[in-house]
Amino acid sequence: MEAGSSGFSTMAAPVFTGENYQAWAVKMTAFLEGHDLWEAVENDYEVAPLPDNLTLNQIKYYKERITRKAKAKSCMYAAVSPTIFTRIMRCDSAKAIWDFLKDEYEGDEKIRGMKVLNLLREFERQQMNDSESVKEYSDRLVGIAEKIRVLGTDLKDERLVQKILVSLPKKFEATIASLENTRDLANIKLAELLNALQAQEHKRLMRREEFVKGTLQAKVKSNDERQREEMDLVQRKC
Repeated sequence: MEAGSSGFSTMAAPVFTGENYQAWAVKMTAFLEGHDLWEAVENDYEVAPLPDNLTLNQIKYYKERITRKAKAKSCMYAAVSPTIFTRIMRCDSAKAIWDFLKDEYEGDEKIRGMKVLNLLREFERQQMNDSESVKEYSDRLVGIAEKIRVLGTDLKDERLVQKILVSLPKKFEATIASLENTRDLANIKLAELLNALQAQEHKRLMRREEFVKGTLQAKVKSNDERQREEMDLVQRKC
């Protein structure tokens, strides 16, 4: 597919700011592939000089190859922050830019291993707060898991399920007990667990709203009765 076809060129390239290189590289590779520019970045192919007695197809092909390399380089310039741009502006090709960023920010295997270890420690420290929802907590865990996966370590959904089950507040004990009686928790899917927890959360919220509504109605009724009693007392005095 040619870059710019079907309105695809309106999509902005993911911008690298110096953080989370692995995630950016995955997104950027997909972006370049979608714009038919990845070949120019991956291979930095040479464009042969034009021969004599050119055909129109040869001229068109030559221009396309030249243009694709120029677009790839321009795209790489647009996909980094101003600070990083000053470091790559002297690179003479899109591939040179890509290789420079890879060398500078990907890190070697030892560094990636340390990053994974730190993220795993962060993952294990997580506990759900009473003030946050199931979705907020699960999103937090999934976010850490995705960072670990991008670094090349496969953190399976089963690990997420186990972590959620052992880090929930006591208010979810009834739901967990119900699941233990009806399902094999070792094989339960992450989505199924979250649906069950969110269902209990929704029921508790509904009961709370009904309680608040009932309390307000009772308070209003009590105020009305007190006002009537006060009016009756005033009338008797008159």
